Amino acid sequence: MMIISVAPRRFLIAAISVAAVLVAFHRAHAEMSAWAENEGGRMRLVALPADAGGKIRAALQIEPKPGWITYWKEPGGNGIPPQVTIAPGSGVTLDAMGYPVPKHFFNGAIEDIAYDAPVTLPLSLSAAGKAPVKIDAAAFIGICRDICIPFQANFQLKLGPAIQSRPQEEAILQAADATLPKPPSTDFAVTDHAMSPDMKVLSLTLVFPGEAKNVPDIIVTGPSGYAFTKQIGGGRDGVTFKTDISIGKLPQNYDIHGKRWGVLVIDGNKAMETTLAFE
Repeated sequence: MMIISVAPRRFLIAAISVAAVLVAFHRAHAEMSAWAENEGGRMRLVALPADAGGKIRAALQIEPKPGWITYWKEPGGNGIPPQVTIAPGSGVTLDAMGYPVPKHFFNGAIEDIAYDAPVTLPLSLSAAGKAPVKIDAAAFIGICRDICIPFQANFQLKLGPAIQSRPQEEAILQAADATLPKPPSTDFAVTDHAMSPDMKVLSLTLVFPGEAKNVPDIIVTGPSGYAFTKQIGGGRDGVTFKTDISIGKLPQNYDIHGKRWGVLVIDGNKAMETTLAFE
């Protein structure tokens, strides 16, 4: 079982000296910023011009150096989840951020949910008003090896007209979309779920595309800052898989009624992400 809480993250950030935080600022008049770098890796912002409805496809590219990792949205341990903030009053808003399928890393009792290779996080933005559109964004991530180093960078992109072809940016964004987990389908989904009265066990029934024998990797994300991964007594019956997820400590007086939790299921080279509603 893994429990992730917000408090340890704050402690980690406070414990690292200001000198360890690298802040870079880049301006560009293209749809791709310069790379911001620190000792554990680098990152940059990529975007396409707004469409007729003001929607902007963009992405944060992160490239950890060999031996380093960067984190998923619920990172595990004391990791730092990626954050992108758009400057207020800029006329651009962040609607959603996508997260490619992560990996599990274990170091003794420490469990990380992270990426150990280049990863691109798709961003959905909206622009108010007409062109020209200028993105003024701040990115904040964790880059870790033996220690975690907060890595912050500011990016400005002035987007050109939509009529011009941008094959490099389009290829980056298309490749990023291909790394995202798929939504549920008729042959890969959670078909039933139930929380025990004491909220210690979440029972799941899933259907899979094929009768694979491996145990899938399941990550349940509960309240913000909490994730649970320990399976109890899972087993397949043809394409059906049933398992219990051990639920650890939840926030004091937490009421699950009306809440929606996330679940990511990784089965070999296939991944599916959905939500669980609790009535």
